[in-house]
Amino acid sequence: MSTTPYHVLFLCTGNSARSILAEATLNRLSRDGHFQAYSAGSYPKGQPNPLALQLLQAEGISIAGLRSKSWDEFMAPGAPRIDLVVTVCDAAAGEQCPLYPGKPLKTHWGVPDPHTAEQFRQAYDALRHRIKLFMDLPLDTLDRAALQQRLDEIGHA
Repeated sequence: MSTTPYHVLFLCTGNSARSILAEATLNRLSRDGHFQAYSAGSYPKGQPNPLALQLLQAEGISIAGLRSKSWDEFMAPGAPRIDLVVTVCDAAAGEQCPLYPGKPLKTHWGVPDPHTAEQFRQAYDALRHRIKLFMDLPLDTLDRAALQQRLDEIGHA
């Protein structure tokens, strides 16, 4: 089931906060290159939320290259192969996602939209916890159905 690197696309409507936090966090935690994270939105706001960037910097996570982008970028020629699509906001989960090549798995890890520094911290902590659970999955031994079930369970952790 596993490919290296395992490409994960985090989606949120605006691609300015939660999906940006998830992208940067998975990339930071995956120092061995086993995972590669991206983020995008159905209606990107054009730039990451400054509170998201401040939190990432406070955690020692690089914000270099982080930007708000459309999910259409991942349909374009030359786009990376996507193995897993994770929606992190309820609005994005309810939208019709593009059909990405290769039929990636899809799951929902909903996190409330943060507005204050405290809410950004809560969103980050929830996403980091779920990302760690995901990284601990035995991707090489789970079949597609079992992996889907485990991914969906992580969304409730």
